[in-house]
Amino acid sequence: MDDSNSEDAPDLRPSDGDRIRLNVGGRLFETTVSTLRSGGPDSLLWALSNRPISSDPIFIDRDPDAFSALLSLLRSGRLPSSSTLHRHYLSDEASFYGLDHLLRSSLSPPPLLATDASIVTTLSPSSDALPSALSASGGVSSSDGSVWIAHGGQVSAYDWSLLHSATIRTHLDEISALRRVRPDFAAVASPVSPGLHLYSLYGGLHAGSAQWSDPSDPRVHKATVVAIAPDDDPFGPTIFASFECPHRENSIAAVDRSTLTISSLIGRQSGGSAKTAVPGKLRHLPEKNLIFSVAISSGAFGYSGYVRLWDVRSGDAVWETSEPGSGRSSRFGDTFADVDVNSDESAMFKVCSKSGDVAIADLRMLGEDPWVYLEEANPVLRGVSGGGGGGATTVLHCYQRQVFVSREGALGVWSQVEEDREKRVTERTFRKNWVDKEGDSDRGVIRLMEGGGNRLFVCREGVEGVEVWESSESSGVVFIS
Repeated sequence: MDDSNSEDAPDLRPSDGDRIRLNVGGRLFETTVSTLRSGGPDSLLWALSNRPISSDPIFIDRDPDAFSALLSLLRSGRLPSSSTLHRHYLSDEASFYGLDHLLRSSLSPPPLLATDASIVTTLSPSSDALPSALSASGGVSSSDGSVWIAHGGQVSAYDWSLLHSATIRTHLDEISALRRVRPDFAAVASPVSPGLHLYSLYGGLHAGSAQWSDPSDPRVHKATVVAIAPDDDPFGPTIFASFECPHRENSIAAVDRSTLTISSLIGRQSGGSAKTAVPGKLRHLPEKNLIFSVAISSGAFGYSGYVRLWDVRSGDAVWETSEPGSGRSSRFGDTFADVDVNSDESAMFKVCSKSGDVAIADLRMLGEDPWVYLEEANPVLRGVSGGGGGGATTVLHCYQRQVFVSREGALGVWSQVEEDREKRVTERTFRKNWVDKEGDSDRGVIRLMEGGGNRLFVCREGVEGVEVWESSESSGVVFIS
């Protein structure tokens, strides 16, 4: 071979500024190489853009209308407003070209700013549409805004674009606890059927069950699961669940995901009183190696319960508080109605059952009485936390540095508006505001809230479907990292 001839041969590979022609499904398109390459090196269009220049257009046997929409996405970062293609179909076409990430980014809502949020849609499963449990993709590794909904004995999945992707029927008549423990596996539990059960959501198969038993103790039998801890890592090795037996014996169990065996028990106790009741809310704080557990009950004499932090390794409680209690910050006769934790901010929040007041505690500086009550600067909003007075149903949920608080059917929020990393979390400034608009509270009493991606999912008592709350594109929200 003549090396000199090969060195003098022209380079036919196109450069970014060159034009390239494509024949997609019989329709001709002309664009630049740089536009095709904006899809990223893993996309099909990037590979096609590296072909030698030819007078004949490159043929792609796909839908030209879908390609036209995706080409507009490559050019401007947005889909054309005139596009009438169904999201599911467009998602399939984007997958073929390797443009899934661009499509998802263009269709995802902006960061969730509660004061500019509104209901954008309601997800209604086709049967038994009264939701009993939610599992949203709020974890760091999969926060795409998808959600799984338990309704009756079924679980329905909605993907990042809120399209229905699967429904399975379990062997349970009722599901009271639901968590995704892998990208395609759901952990479910029932108040009337013992055990923690794993189901493949897209295969519909029952993968197995975890049962709590103790041959040496006859009180431990037919233990049902009350709460399952969500985990930021869907591939993590352990599922944490609180079990309770008919005789009120209860414990938090660490369940091995691969074998579905209980590897250890944390905080076993006999639930004869409010201070030893089974936890109804669990959170795993992996960065601190702690389990956050809350048990709250209500009756004719009001609310009572406890909050405990358990060390996963030792199984010992490292901190706890109970109400009714005492202390300068505990409000006599106004016990907490709900408690949640924001591990990213190292903060714990509670809402009082009568006044609706919200208090914060710094997880890094917990003592006998760590609560500091948030004060509202606006006198119009003082003493108002989303509605009603004493005895009202109240739910609190921490998500994206915001504290959502419902009161009956109304929804309010405490938002962090000032941050200084050098100060204690209790010294930060929070602002209270409304989330819902006039008339939203008439939809019914809020029973469940869960954040996922840039969305808040809300369920109301006796109301079919799950409300999806998002911020508008014009909210202009900016988060300081």
